[in-house]
Amino acid sequence: MNKVPTCVDGRFRLGDVLGSGAYAVVYRAQNFLKDDSVAIKLEPTINHSSLQHEYNILKRLAGGVGIPRALWFGRESTYYALVLDLLGPSLHDLFIARIQQFSLCNVVNLGDQLLSCLEYIHSHNFVHGDIKPQNILVGLNNLRHTAFIVDFGIAKEYCSTSARTHVPFRQGQNLTGTPAFASINSHLGVETGCCDDIESLIHTLIYLLCGSLPWLTDDHEKLSSSTMLERKVNTTVEVLCHGIPVGFASLLIYTCSLAFSQDPDYDYLHSLLHDLHATLPIPASYLLDFSESDPVVHAPAFSDEHSVAKAVPSSPLKATPLRKSTHV
Repeated sequence: MNKVPTCVDGRFRLGDVLGSGAYAVVYRAQNFLKDDSVAIKLEPTINHSSLQHEYNILKRLAGGVGIPRALWFGRESTYYALVLDLLGPSLHDLFIARIQQFSLCNVVNLGDQLLSCLEYIHSHNFVHGDIKPQNILVGLNNLRHTAFIVDFGIAKEYCSTSARTHVPFRQGQNLTGTPAFASINSHLGVETGCCDDIESLIHTLIYLLCGSLPWLTDDHEKLSSSTMLERKVNTTVEVLCHGIPVGFASLLIYTCSLAFSQDPDYDYLHSLLHDLHATLPIPASYLLDFSESDPVVHAPAFSDEHSVAKAVPSSPLKATPLRKSTHV
């Protein structure tokens, strides 16, 4: 195995490992020229560099709220290195630390922030492709109220920059995201679009609020993607959203009604989240806050098909099963 460098670009001294993925390992590092901390992803040069792909995308997305800054990319010894802003814990880490449940207030605030971030990403002609708790981090210090979407290694353009032409509808694609949070169409091999990112976001929000998803088990990481798909297809919106505010059903029904190349109505989705915020029984801040204890705050829940039908009166309800149209 190649020896990991102790220093990158002559100014970043590597420290502890923060996490790892299929190909890259993330380290905390110290910039001894500026005396500040950064995160560095290292990937062996024997692999095709997903880090260069990620760097190029982050540069095109630079300046967006909830987008980490890419500070440097290059080769160090036998590794590619991507230097990024150092951020705080992931939602997955916070979820585990908080007895596997977030308050409704924090979940709604997360949804509002992350939807805005996805809208920004989509407006720059990209889809992320792997929205999940592990790929959402909170900031540090003065950015502690901000959620960041990270890991753009499999993100791709869904629309040409010059002509604004949507990629064609295709089937037979490989599932590239995480099965637990992927959209049903992604499982079915349909080309990824904006609606798939939003569907994954809704799965993530429900997971954080409820503590699980109906298609998951304690050992869900061992389930095959085909088994996960079968469970999702057989999960109705009523089952998925049982015992939580009806607004989550509204979000999901609208998103699953979108055609492949249809632009989501982000304002409408935000309005559903704002309506959810208004149902909180106590005055609640719009700030994301994990600094204090996170008490579970309940709001009116949905429990029957009549509530589902009322959830999105302006949207075509094809069926209550959790399945999305795949037409163009």
